Amino acid sequence: MAVKIFSGRATTYLAEKIAHAYGEPLGEVNFQQFSDGEMSPHIAESVRGHEVFIIQSTHPPADNLLELLLMVDAARRASASSVNVVIPYFGYARQDRKDKPRVSIAAKLIANLLSAAGASRIMTCDLHADQIQGFFDIPVDHLDGAYIFVPYLKSLNLPNIMFASPDVGGIKRARSFAKFFDAELAVCDKYRKEANRVESMRLIGEVEGKDVVLVDDLVDTAGTICKAAALLKEKGANSVRAACTHPVLSGKAYENIENSVLEEIVVADTLPLKMTSRKIKVLSVSDLFAKAIRKIHDHESISSLFIRL
Repeated sequence: MAVKIFSGRATTYLAEKIAHAYGEPLGEVNFQQFSDGEMSPHIAESVRGHEVFIIQSTHPPADNLLELLLMVDAARRASASSVNVVIPYFGYARQDRKDKPRVSIAAKLIANLLSAAGASRIMTCDLHADQIQGFFDIPVDHLDGAYIFVPYLKSLNLPNIMFASPDVGGIKRARSFAKFFDAELAVCDKYRKEANRVESMRLIGEVEGKDVVLVDDLVDTAGTICKAAALLKEKGANSVRAACTHPVLSGKAYENIENSVLEEIVVADTLPLKMTSRKIKVLSVSDLFAKAIRKIHDHESISSLFIRL
């Protein structure tokens, strides 16, 4: 049973690297667009009896998600033996619960849609909340961005490394890094009245003379991460940098990062950058996903792909 790897249009840049690392070319897909915007992806080669992997992040616009669903449905109807959906960045993951009345749990809805389309398995990286895996009734391989961040941070040889979370919700992630490096942990406790707007922030922990690394799963407008960096420098940190897996980078994110006290912000290539920045360093997850695809195809455990934080 051979592996065939396909890509949606939103993540072709990464899918090409994953396919190259795996050792197979990307499969051919033709994308037809009607004049009213309706999409019709056509898998242009046989997948009957093959193990299919479809790569697409589900960031806005919503067409990216719909395109992925149509491709999954097409592969299933073409008699693929299995349809494995590789979602480097799982969009709508921030809507994982009802935090106020009359709102959608969008992450669960997306999980239902993928299952209904015919997905056999989901592979993703650094979900906003680990429990989103439970929204699926099919296997989920939840890869860890630490696979690329830890070696890079080690290479910096920071003399007084310390880790910090930009908010209370990210403490678990930051604590894991601190434990691995045998370093201390700080927390920036923020208060916000609405999304993308931080009202106030205070620091829990001592950072004077430390080389602090802020850890988060994604960076959106960069308002929180930049405000946290400023607070850490104000409290005596020697240097501040950030490691954030998914570079959503919307609104004034690039401007905020350029004008911040951050030494750099290290991100993965799970999403395409809209522009370059001297302060943004991109590390690739292509090797990580290629290895995971091979292990799944060979029916092997993927445990070796996790750095034990």
